Amino acid sequence: RQPQGPQRRHPPKPPARLHEAAMIDRYTRQEMGRIWTLENRYQAWLDVEVAVCRAWSDMGRIPAAAVENIQAKASIDVDRILAIEEVTRHDVIAFLTSLEEKVGAEDARYIHLGCTSSDIVDTANALLLMQAGRLILKDIRALLTAIESLARRHKGVLCMGRTHGIHAEPTSFGLKMAGFYAEFERHLARVEAGVESVRVGKISGAVGTYAFLSPELEQRALGYLELWVDPHSTQIIQRDRYAHFFTSLAVLAGGVERLCVELRHLQRTEVLEVEEGFAKGQKGSSAMPHKVNPIDFENAEGNLGIANAIFNHLSGKLPVSRLQRDLTDSTVLRNVGVPMAHTVVSFKSILKGLNKLIINLDKINEDLENNWAVVAEGIQTILRRESYPNPYEALKALTRTNKAITHEDIRKFIDTLDVSESVKEELRRLSPQTYTGVCNY
Repeated sequence: RQPQGPQRRHPPKPPARLHEAAMIDRYTRQEMGRIWTLENRYQAWLDVEVAVCRAWSDMGRIPAAAVENIQAKASIDVDRILAIEEVTRHDVIAFLTSLEEKVGAEDARYIHLGCTSSDIVDTANALLLMQAGRLILKDIRALLTAIESLARRHKGVLCMGRTHGIHAEPTSFGLKMAGFYAEFERHLARVEAGVESVRVGKISGAVGTYAFLSPELEQRALGYLELWVDPHSTQIIQRDRYAHFFTSLAVLAGGVERLCVELRHLQRTEVLEVEEGFAKGQKGSSAMPHKVNPIDFENAEGNLGIANAIFNHLSGKLPVSRLQRDLTDSTVLRNVGVPMAHTVVSFKSILKGLNKLIINLDKINEDLENNWAVVAEGIQTILRRESYPNPYEALKALTRTNKAITHEDIRKFIDTLDVSESVKEELRRLSPQTYTGVCNY
C-alpha cells in the first residue's frame, strides 16, 4: 500500500490589499501601519483635493455649495478604487473616478481642477511623512528619557573603559550613557529638521509653471493643510527634501545600532556587566534552559539594518530625477512605509530592553580590580614628568604579559623605581577606582 501524500487544497483567497508596500505585521506597530494603509493614503489625497477646492471657492472660481457637497459626499472606498485601477492602470484617475461616483458629475468636475497628479500625490506625501516623522520623534524623545534615567541612576558607577574591545582605562556607566544622550539629542535635532524639510506641498501644475493655477491658489490650499509652499517645484516637489529626511533617519538608525552593540557586548558571558531582564515564563532556548539572550537589543539591531539599507537607497535614488520628472521615483516612494515600520519597531524593542536592564555591580567591580594594568598610563606619565628614563618601555615590559596585572604587581614595580619617596606615594595612590580624571557622572 502506497503512503498517501497530503491532500491537495485550493490556495486561500488573497486578502484585500491593506498597505501600499509589503509591510510585515510582526515588524509593524499599529500606529505606524495605519499611516501607510491605502485608506490613509487615499484620505490624504482627498484632503489635498478638498483644500484645493476650498481655495478655488475662496477666489470665487467654484460655488461654495459645490465645495460643501464635495466635503459631505466624498469618501474613500479602497476596493472600488482598486477595481477601477485594474481598468485605468492609473491610480489617481481611479481615485478621481471613485470620487465622481460618490459626489456626482456636476460637482465632481471641480475636483482636481487645473491640477496634475503630483500636485495631489506629493502634497499628500508631505502629510504622510509628517505623520510618520512625528511618531519617530516621539520615540526619540522616549529613548532620551530612558537613557537619561540610566545615566542618573548609575551616576558615579565606575566601570572598565574599552577601546578596540580591549581594557583601556576606567570610566563610568553614567558617563557612557551621558555620551549616548548627547548623541541622541543631535539625532533629535536632525530628524526635526528632516521633518520640517518635507513639510512642503505644491499646487503648481504639470511642470511647476502654474499654467492654469496660480501662486495665490497654492498658498491658500497649502495653508488649509498647514504646509509650506515649495518655492521651486517642477512637476514634483524636489526630492533632495526627502533625501534630507531619510538621511537623518539613516544616521539615527546607525546611532541606535551603536547603542545596541554596546549593550549586547556588555551582556556577553565573558563580560556580563549588564543583563537584559527576563519576564516571568520567558525562555531563551528550546534546548538550553540556562540561556538568557539579549533579544530586545538583537531585535532592534536587525530591524535597523533593514531600515538603514532602504533609507540609504532612498537618499541616493530619489534626488536623481530626469528633466522635470520621470517615473523612477514612484516605485521607490511606495515603499517608504517599510523602513519607517522597521524603525519604530526597533525603538519599541530597545526601549523595552533599556527599561529592564540590570547593572551587575559585582562584575563591574571585579573587572576593575582584576586588571591593574589600566593605571599604566598614569604611572608612566608621572615618571615622564620626573624625567625617568624610558618609562613607557618600562610599563610595557610590566603589563604586556600573558597574566593579569594585580595590585601586588604594581606595588612591587613602584618599589623598584629610582624616584623619591613622595613620587612613589603619589604612584601608590593610583588605582582603577581613583584614576578617573574629572569623571563625576
